[in-house]
Amino acid sequence: MPDYYLNISRASDLADKKERTIYRFLEILPGFLAWATVILAVFFSWARPVWAAFFIIIFDSYWLFKVVFLSLHLRSSFWKMKKNLSADWLNILKKDPKTAGWENIYHLVIFPTYKESETVVDLSLEAVKNSNYPKDKIIVVLGLEERAGQAAQKIGEKMREKYDGVFYQFLLTRHPANLEGEIAGKGSNETWAAQEAKKRIVDPFRIPYENILVSSFDADTQIFPDYFGILTYRYLKNAKTERVSYQPIPIYNNNIWDAPNFSRVVATSGTFWQMMQQERPERLSSFSSHAIPFISLVKMDFWQTNIVSEDSRIFWRALFFYDGNFSVEPLHYPVSMDAPLADKFYQTAVNVYKQQRRWGWGVENAPYIIFGFFKNKKIPFLTKLYFSFNQLEGFWSWSTNALIIYFLGWLPLFLGGLKFNQTILAKSLPQITKILMTLALVGALSSAIYSTRLLPEKKDKSIWQYFSVFLQWILLPLTIMIFGAIPGLEAQTRLMLGRYMGFWVTPKIRKNENYSK
Repeated sequence: MPDYYLNISRASDLADKKERTIYRFLEILPGFLAWATVILAVFFSWARPVWAAFFIIIFDSYWLFKVVFLSLHLRSSFWKMKKNLSADWLNILKKDPKTAGWENIYHLVIFPTYKESETVVDLSLEAVKNSNYPKDKIIVVLGLEERAGQAAQKIGEKMREKYDGVFYQFLLTRHPANLEGEIAGKGSNETWAAQEAKKRIVDPFRIPYENILVSSFDADTQIFPDYFGILTYRYLKNAKTERVSYQPIPIYNNNIWDAPNFSRVVATSGTFWQMMQQERPERLSSFSSHAIPFISLVKMDFWQTNIVSEDSRIFWRALFFYDGNFSVEPLHYPVSMDAPLADKFYQTAVNVYKQQRRWGWGVENAPYIIFGFFKNKKIPFLTKLYFSFNQLEGFWSWSTNALIIYFLGWLPLFLGGLKFNQTILAKSLPQITKILMTLALVGALSSAIYSTRLLPEKKDKSIWQYFSVFLQWILLPLTIMIFGAIPGLEAQTRLMLGRYMGFWVTPKIRKNENYSK
């Protein structure tokens, strides 16, 4: 596969008219499938209400099975994470003969920033400082943005004064604005930061590329003490292969007590999804804060700088670069991040929606993946079929499942006419749906239980406040509709219409900082 195809961001990037047409068709496909589902559900509810009713019963049964299946994955992932949190990974590294030479592994930690507060940045760096891994094997790069102005530069200088000398190296970079071929976003910032680290630290000090693991974090990412230990352990157990990246579990605990209930439900739902995906590593791709061998990054020319979803795209680029022989290994170990929050309730809702829409814009990977499979002849056909189906089905489910369950499922009763409403099926449909959805609440109950167990300790919180976290899951039907299906459908519609999105940075707001992880 020619390197040129690794850097496609949209159909217009292709010079060949035929290829451009194919890619544009693939951009339209996810949105077309979603809207076709919605339109056909309405049409058949009117024209063939019996067909629609049977489809709804079958779909609700499928949904029940899926909820139970994923709940079991959630349970398994939770206990693996708890076990890994309680282990002394540095001691394991020292004692395991298979991880001999661990002390030669460096960690390059990149924090791309924009306009985050001094507190947010400082606490993230402090967490790296407080980790158990030897600090003389940690390189920290704080990536500033020129477009963020002097305020961001001043924060960077303060961080350099505080942390210079704490780690093997502390590097401050400033990503120039308006570079040709880039969009303003995390990918362009972290790529600049990694290239500067290579030029100013790695190459001058002759650190072997295969001895460096790169952790790309959001500015608000706070690691737990043994993060570098378990990451090093997994890397060495994989014989330092460059064909594996590593994914921790994002939990949104930094400001979770300050966030309103709906924001907590959405954030924790994201955590649960990542936990369930860790139990299905064959479906796992990199997300948000992730780790990858430095040698892999160098060979692929780092992250893509002209797209929004650079975190997942790095996996797909690697999959094509290594002709299908690349995977993401779950760490079953968490990193702590911020839940969307603003000073006002309404603005918090807006921030949650925009964050979910940006994540939904990961649909830009669907045409990239399928088109890449056409171009790369070395990847096995079944691998192509598996990933293509999972991508299309995943984004289709994201934008339609909640609509089918909570809205479209009732349309046959309203549009089916008098004749249909007099049938036994019409009278039974609400009862059957109610029973199936009640059983599906088992999954929501599991979510409620595990959400309380993930909470950070806070001394001034009462038992009632902990219990309210359990009760907040009654909001789940609303949140998966308003902050799930709708922003997902909007993202797919934008791609279908060629209204491409830019990178929106989620504001990081903290009201209190006295949480303990």
